[in-house]
Amino acid sequence: MQELNMMLEPVRALLLQIGAFLPRLLVAVGVLIVGWLIAKAARFTTVKALRAFNFHVLTERAGIDGFLQQGGTEKDATDLFALIVYWLVILAALIIASNGLGLSQVTDLLTRVMLFLPKLLVALVLLIIGSYFGRFVGQAVTTYLRNAEIADADLLGFVVRYAIVAFVVLLAFDHLDIGGGLIQNTFLILLSGVVLALALAFGIGGRDWASALLERWWPRERRPGGDR
Repeated sequence: MQELNMMLEPVRALLLQIGAFLPRLLVAVGVLIVGWLIAKAARFTTVKALRAFNFHVLTERAGIDGFLQQGGTEKDATDLFALIVYWLVILAALIIASNGLGLSQVTDLLTRVMLFLPKLLVALVLLIIGSYFGRFVGQAVTTYLRNAEIADADLLGFVVRYAIVAFVVLLAFDHLDIGGGLIQNTFLILLSGVVLALALAFGIGGRDWASALLERWWPRERRPGGDR
């Protein structure tokens, strides 16, 4: 009898562990179900709220929606924001469930991912506002140069617009802490290379071209003291 009890002792210990684990598992499953329902409600509410404030109009004018659709998706930036909110709630439910189950490593990993999503939201807002501002300034520059009868107004407006967009993209990457400054340094190196190349072209082999370009953009008869 004693030998039988010794043989059954591991089984009893296992059953006790299962009995202690099952309630926590049921609670975790319940948390996930409730979190999923809240996530769906939050996603629906986010879409309705953003569209009520005409957020989709802003993203469409900024060119973000067109960029997403060129990537092969039918969703717009409003749907993307709602999707991020959805996963924020899902991750919160997963963190609560994994913490209840004692999965500390999983909890730490999910917490890091969850903390990244708000940064992603802010970066997207920066991109949208920056793209809209860049488009507005680019159109304003183009209109001004056209009224001033300067050639290549569309090209110069295009350059101004995307210079602003590039600067905003760098701000977004910096906010996300992606690249550790590598992207910013690379951009500065490329910009310095372009400026140096233009300086060499103007100073060495492009004086005639630069003079012709200046005459095209700012004819002599319109310069102070120029021939009339």
